[in-house]
Amino acid sequence: MGDSHGMNIVLKIVLQRLGFGLITLFVVSVIIFVAVLMLPGGFAEAILGQAATPETVAAFNKEIGLDQPAPVRYYNWIAGVVQGDFGTSYASRIGYRREVADMLAPRAFNTLFLAGMTALIAVPLSVGLGLLAALYRNTWFDRGINMVSLVSISFPEFFIAYIAIVLLASPLVVTWLPSLAKVEDDASLGERIYRCSLPAITMTLVIVAHMMRMTRAAVINVLASPYVEMARLKGAKPWQIIARHALPNAWAPIVTVIALNLAYLIVGVVVVEYVFTYPGMGKQMVDAVAARDVPVVQACALVFAATYIILNLIADVLGIVTNPRLLHPK
Repeated sequence: MGDSHGMNIVLKIVLQRLGFGLITLFVVSVIIFVAVLMLPGGFAEAILGQAATPETVAAFNKEIGLDQPAPVRYYNWIAGVVQGDFGTSYASRIGYRREVADMLAPRAFNTLFLAGMTALIAVPLSVGLGLLAALYRNTWFDRGINMVSLVSISFPEFFIAYIAIVLLASPLVVTWLPSLAKVEDDASLGERIYRCSLPAITMTLVIVAHMMRMTRAAVINVLASPYVEMARLKGAKPWQIIARHALPNAWAPIVTVIALNLAYLIVGVVVVEYVFTYPGMGKQMVDAVAARDVPVVQACALVFAATYIILNLIADVLGIVTNPRLLHPK
């Protein structure tokens, strides 16, 4: 009876979180639309140049639908997004018609590939280092790992990216990896991995510190529990204590922080993609802002926001589902 009641509570909380997520996404869509409206200049001015007459600009804006009131444009945009239609790129209307969704698909794949490659390196590395730091607490290894993690947290992504280029892709030191991550759509898996190596290393250094420190803190917290002390008194080895007692009970906060860092990873690639000229959604968004291609900017921003909100929801739900107090209420 208690278990079913606990599951009902969990389901109710999860549904509430989903509702809040949808409301948040709606509010974010309004913010994105307003922020894009506030960009100085417009697509007509960017294409036609400063010499264009007001009449020419007005005719151009009418052709791409910018003569309509802002609320009407917002409604049309959201109505299209709900049906999976992100609109047509302004730039494509000069030449051939090009749907934003078709433009985003290969770029989204590239961004997901880079994020996935980074996650495959960063998650096992951070959990492993966190466990070792907790196991050898207050030793030179623990202090060294903490110092390196604090240094990597302190620097912004672009600084770490440039340091990585100097150390690993510069004739001054070594040229093991390419400094530019130009990946063609038909590139093989091996070529993609090779080209994405430096961006993935940069993103790993950015996010691994947070996950490692949280893993260490969660495991140390569990190691202070009475049942762990009992296992020690029974003569259990340190690795047995970690594997059988500490990690299973510390998993909830670790999984939550991993999900949150993966959310940051998807959104945080913008700067790294631009530094390495990687053909992902981040670089496409920056290029679209420069060109004032509003539908592309709005679509990229909304996809990033939706991804971040979804992964935050997953982190939240995992935290709820793994909470024994909710699952087994007294």
